[in-house]
Amino acid sequence: MKHIAKFIKDENGATAIEYGLIAALISVAAIGAMSALGNQLTTLFNNIKTNLAR
Repeated sequence: MKHIAKFIKDENGATAIEYGLIAALISVAAIGAMSALGNQLTTLFNNIKTNLAR
């Protein structure tokens, strides 16, 4: 019974899971931001290429 009570009170696993979820959320936000920035850069360089070709 002591082992079960000790296992229930142990929060190290929960903390690791929380940090993992935070890291995953930050990664998803970073990927989204980089994707949007990449699309804007593609548009910008295409516009520059079009204007230089004139």
